[in-house]
Amino acid sequence: MRAVIQRVSYAKCVVDEIITGEINKGLLIFLGVEEEDEIDDLQWLAKKIVNLRIFGDEEDLMNKSLLNVEGSILLISQFTLMAATKKGNRPSFIRAAKPATAILLYEKMVLELETLLGSKIATGIFGADMKVELLNDGPVTIIMNTKDKDNF
Repeated sequence: MRAVIQRVSYAKCVVDEIITGEINKGLLIFLGVEEEDEIDDLQWLAKKIVNLRIFGDEEDLMNKSLLNVEGSILLISQFTLMAATKKGNRPSFIRAAKPATAILLYEKMVLELETLLGSKIATGIFGADMKVELLNDGPVTIIMNTKDKDNF
């Protein structure tokens, strides 16, 4: 499971000119799921996300988590995070989970984040052509991979 986590002042997702999810201060998370990913990966990642201390404190140091600042989450499924680009110029998505697996884990991630955050999160629509707009705050962007937990 891979996640690109961006601290934002504002983010929204639009599908067919309809806003499916919108947040102010918080985290925009792009999530890619691999076929081998399991619930343990999801739980580890969700806990790490809500506890990441990447929000400024009174001295403008990154010492506060999403929980501390009562921020929001916009979660977007993005299979292209699983792109393999080693050979040639056309990315391969063979490592991305099949839709049945990916949807299940994506929906479980929504529930896990809501449980940890104690509130609903905003989402895109799995598999849709989404337009994502954001104002990156910092900019702060963190990339996490559950297959490489020792480095995160």
